[in-house]
Amino acid sequence: MIFDNYFDRQFELRYFEMNNKGLARPTTILALLEETAAEHSHSIGHSLFDLLEKNVGWVLVSGVLQMNRYPNYREKITIRTWLSHYSFIKGYRENIIYDENNNIIGSAKGLWVFFDIDKRKPIPIFNEIKEKWSLLNKHAINRNIKQKIIAVESPHHTKQFRVNRYDTDSNKHVNNIRYLQWVIESIPEEVTDNYFLHEIDGRFIAEAKFGDTILSLTQGLETKNSFAHTIKIKGSDTICATAKTLWKPY
Repeated sequence: MIFDNYFDRQFELRYFEMNNKGLARPTTILALLEETAAEHSHSIGHSLFDLLEKNVGWVLVSGVLQMNRYPNYREKITIRTWLSHYSFIKGYRENIIYDENNNIIGSAKGLWVFFDIDKRKPIPIFNEIKEKWSLLNKHAINRNIKQKIIAVESPHHTKQFRVNRYDTDSNKHVNNIRYLQWVIESIPEEVTDNYFLHEIDGRFIAEAKFGDTILSLTQGLETKNSFAHTIKIKGSDTICATAKTLWKPY
């Protein structure tokens, strides 16, 4: 794939970002993708903290992550990101993850909405952001991430969590990385011990807030080591997120 309009960010994987096999955790990869997006915003003079002072920010509404392998301790990787399309209130962010030898080890795609933090609703993207941001009509993953994922109704596995202050971000809602952690926690140990997360496809539907009790519901699917997931607020019908995961052997 030939590029002419993108943003690159390099990382060296650290010890505390590893699992017990010495490989980066899926939540680590999501955090690095988020950091790359933040750096991209900073590079055009609209850091997330500058936006926060205006009570606006970006909210992820859907996304997919696909990993061929996870980087090792101290391995250097490069995340390449760009905007493939944006409209009045939203934009698609593409990502490719390269190893030191320029091999592609992962890809991701996310749909982000520009958001008024106080009013809790989407607003038009600032014209200056659209003028400065890179735009490249190429896709890291060809996937319709707007397609609905059906909620789990008959879970095989359930975990319960309380939303703590640490779980929320600068936009005052639960960070998307925490949802992935809750999903993984509800998957059987024999899967997480022997397989790695090859793909997660997720939709963010409603906000969870500090003090809520969360249920993470997981149901096995027909394809081996694939699962459907739902994150919901206990004691209500509120579904915060739905997802599908596929796991592959190490």
